[in-house]
Amino acid sequence: MAETSIQGVLDRNVRAIARMISLAEAGKPESRALLADIFKHTGHAHVVGLTGVPGSGKSSLVRELTKAVRASGRTVGIVAIDPSSPFSGGAILGDRVRMTGLTSDDGVFIRSMATRGSLGGLAKACLDAVDVLDAAGFDVILIETVGVGQDEVDIVQAAHSVLVVSAPGLGDDIQAIKSGVLEIADIHVVSKGDRPDAGATAGHLRGMLTLTQRTDRTAMPGSGDQGEPWAVPVLVTSAEPASGIEDLLGAIDGHRAHLTETGGMEQRRRKILETRVLKIAEDILRSDFKGRGAALAALMDRVRNGDIDPHGAAVELLEAFRQD
Repeated sequence: MAETSIQGVLDRNVRAIARMISLAEAGKPESRALLADIFKHTGHAHVVGLTGVPGSGKSSLVRELTKAVRASGRTVGIVAIDPSSPFSGGAILGDRVRMTGLTSDDGVFIRSMATRGSLGGLAKACLDAVDVLDAAGFDVILIETVGVGQDEVDIVQAAHSVLVVSAPGLGDDIQAIKSGVLEIADIHVVSKGDRPDAGATAGHLRGMLTLTQRTDRTAMPGSGDQGEPWAVPVLVTSAEPASGIEDLLGAIDGHRAHLTETGGMEQRRRKILETRVLKIAEDILRSDFKGRGAALAALMDRVRNGDIDPHGAAVELLEAFRQD
C-alpha cells in the first residue's frame, strides 16, 4: 500500500497526489514514513510564493500565470491557502471556483488548504503539500497565501521566489510599509493594470524601493549568503484582459536563473529547511507540554498565584522535558 501510494505520486496520479496531501493535512503519525519517502524525491521544482492583501487579485494572477507557464511547456502545481470555516475547519473558498479553466488540464494540479488558525498566511501542511507536488514532477509550484495583511511574511521562508501583489486604489503601497512585506518581495506586481491609477501605484512602489535602498534579497535573513544584487522589479499586469503576464513570467524565470548563477538557490533551500525543522520541533514540544495535563495545570496555578514568573515556569517546563 505504501509503495503503491508513493509510486502513484511519482507517476503523477491525481488521486494518489490528493490522498498524500490529505494525509499531510491530517497530521497523523502513521503518515510520517510516507512523507519521509516522498521528501527523498524533492528538490527539483521552482517554488513561487504570491502574497498580498485581500482583493489584490492574487487568484486571477495565479490563473493567468499558470496559463503562461503551461504555454511554455512546463507543468504547474498550485497550493491555494484559504481562510478556515469556523464550523468545519475546512477551506472557505474552493479552488475549482477560483481557478476556472485550469481544472481540465492534466498538467495542472490545484489544492486548496485551510489555514486552521496558522499565522503567517500559510497552512501547517503547506510545505508537505509542496513536497508531494515536487516529487510528482511539477516544474513550477505556486503558493498563494491567505492574504491576511500583516502576517504574510512567512512566505519568505517557504518559497524560492516571492511575489508581492498590490492593486490600485487599495492603499497597498502604505500597507506594504506597515506590514513589512515591501522588503520580502523579489518581484512586486501591480495587478488590475487596466485601472487608470495602476501606473501611479507602480511609481509609488518604485519610489519606496529607492528610498529603502532595498535592491537585494538574494540572501534570506540569516543565511550568510549575500550573492550578487538582484534589482527588485515592479511590474504592472492585468488578468482581464490579460497583459503583462509574459513579462512577469520572464522576471520569475530570470530570478531563478539569478539564484542559480549566484548560489542563492542553495542558500534559500537550506534556510527553508532550517526554518521548517525548527517549526516542527516547536510543534512537537508544544504537543508534549500540553500532554502533561495535571503537571502543567499545577505549574499554571503557581504562575497565577505569583509563586513563579512566566519565564521561570517555561524554564522549569523545559527542564522537566529534558529529564524525561
